[in-house]
Amino acid sequence: MSSSTFDAEHDTTQAHGWRNLSDSLAVFTSVKTIDEEHAELEVATIPTATDVTSSVDETSSVETPVGSDESRADHDSQANLNHEDDFAPLKRGNLSMVRPPPRAHPALSGDVSPPQTSLTASAKAALGNGRVSNFGPGPTSLPRPVESKIAAMFADPSRLTSLALSHRTPEFKRVLDDARDNLRRVMNVPMEYEILFLHGGGHGQFAAVPLNLCPGGQDDVGTYVVSGTWSERSLVDGRKYCSPNVIDAKDLATGKYVTFPNLSEENEATAKIDPQSKFVYLCSNETVNGVEVFDLPVLPPHLRHIPLIVDASSDFTSKPVDFVKSNVGVLFACASKNVGHPGVTVAIVRRDLLGNASPYCPSVLDYTLNADSGNLYNTTPTFNVEVVGCVMEWILEQGGVEETERRSKVKAELIHSVVESSQGFYVTAPVDEQFRSRMNVPFKIAGRNAGTSLPTKEDIKLTEEFLIRCWEEGMVGLRTPTPFGFGEYLRASLYHGVDVEDAERLADFMKKYADEQRGMTIATVAAEE
Repeated sequence: MSSSTFDAEHDTTQAHGWRNLSDSLAVFTSVKTIDEEHAELEVATIPTATDVTSSVDETSSVETPVGSDESRADHDSQANLNHEDDFAPLKRGNLSMVRPPPRAHPALSGDVSPPQTSLTASAKAALGNGRVSNFGPGPTSLPRPVESKIAAMFADPSRLTSLALSHRTPEFKRVLDDARDNLRRVMNVPMEYEILFLHGGGHGQFAAVPLNLCPGGQDDVGTYVVSGTWSERSLVDGRKYCSPNVIDAKDLATGKYVTFPNLSEENEATAKIDPQSKFVYLCSNETVNGVEVFDLPVLPPHLRHIPLIVDASSDFTSKPVDFVKSNVGVLFACASKNVGHPGVTVAIVRRDLLGNASPYCPSVLDYTLNADSGNLYNTTPTFNVEVVGCVMEWILEQGGVEETERRSKVKAELIHSVVESSQGFYVTAPVDEQFRSRMNVPFKIAGRNAGTSLPTKEDIKLTEEFLIRCWEEGMVGLRTPTPFGFGEYLRASLYHGVDVEDAERLADFMKKYADEQRGMTIATVAAEE
């Protein structure tokens, strides 16, 4: 949609009036037992809103997460955790997903493109001719210098861009080699590891890991540490291609994911690791739950022969990884958070694990075939690889992964400090502080009812106003449609495309908004007295 078209639609919609929160969002009104065991928020919709709730069926275009937080397993029974029914797809009606009705304000439906006519004067001054600040969970923005470099490539008539290059040309060979070599430098990847650029995203790797490491299929054991939404999803494919052994990290009292088990010592968690496991699988940053592992575990000596598999899709290149110390066998990351553009997945595979794929492993997911062919077994996503190379060059220019880690700490602290000093106006997900994600900060507005477990209508109105005003300030992506609908929390995702100045703008606005609302509350109380 062109800017002029959107402006016209925007003006027309404003003429009719945006629907307010009570019309455009569900109101959280009661507690509902999802699986007869754990209480979750029930989404009750306004009767006049149409098509507000939906779940997956054969015709739905929205995918309900298999084994999501709303589909609780019996955490008192390890046997039950290892049974496929505990992570079965949710049935229709078990998960309500909020869809704003027609004519809802764009900010409430996840729109990330506020037209210039909607921006405040302060936003225009802060942004200049630049882009909005995108706090979306991914795909998300590239660092601004990387975007400028890519744009310049398309403006150069003397060269073909990688969009037009055959993946077997000498020109693309140089692009591929540079991307691989610079990634190796950024993350200090030892030479005994292959760096592959694959199709299929993180979901492709959920299947690729057991298909490449468990040639015996169901006769081979893989240990899965389930600490959030994405490790739950990986387990779904694990059940198809190996015999999963599950370490459940949910909090026993709440059924929520708020921490990560200690796998570096002899304890209850490591006692659950089968010594015959072909791998121990973990997700180092759970974007939905806000749980991040900052130092990969080093398994106890009697388990150290088991390779660690790391889904680093959302935190890759934001902190160093010691591949040898933690006995990493495979580390993978889809590109669309911190390393590039959607459509390519980086897989770093230790060479001694090659050559053991299941006979049923598709060629496109076969690590050995892709390594032996030099990343050219099938048509490589040429442009996407070049973008990864540009991001790696940018990281090196900034000072390497140590500098991106420093910036990640600064950005996360900016948001968390506002939440903590807001006297309960904002609250974050109740994650163990030592595992509180730097990449994704979930928060919600508790407003004038701080400490209550359920948001009131007033809280939701405050949230609506907050999102609209952020949108008008050129700050977007704090709530976007996901496979899980619109969740309990907003999320500030702080990937490399969000610089420190972006985080400062959001933190300043959050503080300003909280101060305004507290002032209004004080004035209201005084008037009533």
